[in-house]
Amino acid sequence: MSGQPGTPRNDAEKSPAIETALAEMLREQEAVAQRRPAVRAAGVEALKRLLEIAQGDSGQCRYVAGFLVGLYNGHRFKFDLTDFRALDSAIFRDCLAVLEMDQSPEQEVHRYFEGGQAIWEQLARDWNIPDYTHAHFDEQAPA
Repeated sequence: MSGQPGTPRNDAEKSPAIETALAEMLREQEAVAQRRPAVRAAGVEALKRLLEIAQGDSGQCRYVAGFLVGLYNGHRFKFDLTDFRALDSAIFRDCLAVLEMDQSPEQEVHRYFEGGQAIWEQLARDWNIPDYTHAHFDEQAPA
């Protein structure tokens, strides 16, 4: 009996809504695949600019460094999204380009650079970005 739990449906019984949703999903996947080279190219260029900023000494450098180390290892280095508010529009757009590239990564962000792991670890040290895997939080008794 078709339609009962555990009974497979044949192709003739697929609902038009499911077929439409599947077709839309396949179109979207194809569009993403076609855009992927351009997204990667833009993301890599933005990543280079952001690393240069993070290694600088302007007021926005710490925020950019925090963003980059958060992408590098979000478990260790937490990034506060409100820090984006401290960035100029062009720098914020670069962050978005890197995020779009990193949504479906071909490789981790630090691997785009020779010695990238050491560079990213140094950014965390230079900007005193807390490593939450080593954090010790004082437990306070309720008042």
